[in-house]
Amino acid sequence: MDYSFLSALILLLLVLDPLGGLPIYISVMRAVAPERRTRVALRETAIAFGMLLGFMLAGQAFLRLMHLSERSLEVAGGTILLIIAMRMIFGSGDQVYETDAQREPFVFPLAVPLLAGPSAMATVLLLASRQPEGLWHWVGALSLAMALSGLVLLAAERIRRALGDSLVTAIEKLMGLVLTAVAVEMILAGLKRYFFDPA
Repeated sequence: MDYSFLSALILLLLVLDPLGGLPIYISVMRAVAPERRTRVALRETAIAFGMLLGFMLAGQAFLRLMHLSERSLEVAGGTILLIIAMRMIFGSGDQVYETDAQREPFVFPLAVPLLAGPSAMATVLLLASRQPEGLWHWVGALSLAMALSGLVLLAAERIRRALGDSLVTAIEKLMGLVLTAVAVEMILAGLKRYFFDPA
């Protein structure tokens, strides 16, 4: 399964799921002083971007170090995405990440795992290893996707008020359905390469 800049951007936005994370963002940011919320949101977004960029740039070296094939990565990444998609459709993330209401979030849970979670790491690793010739396209897509996610994080409370809880939930479930199809396609592509293109 080959990607273009646009399809990679859409995939990353589906995986990062900024709208689906709105309830968690709002809950976590309540513990932060209002005058520091912008700084915290930018810091956590930058940390997540740095981690994902590192995974993307070091993808090939990581695969060689761990003796992993692109086929196994496609199947594993697709499986992780499928689990995330199921959670988006059937579950709620409100109680998934417990935080200390007295402490300002640092790395956990905003940067990791909400933004730079296992599914996002697997996705950027897959993009870089599957089509290394388009690396700078993937860096650009990741940068734009993270910028949009950061904007959602900054405006989380305002977005929730504007859209309403029911519409935010509906959008999350719709994104989950699309991500399910993407995940199945990744798994099938990996299996196809394993059985019919073993070289």
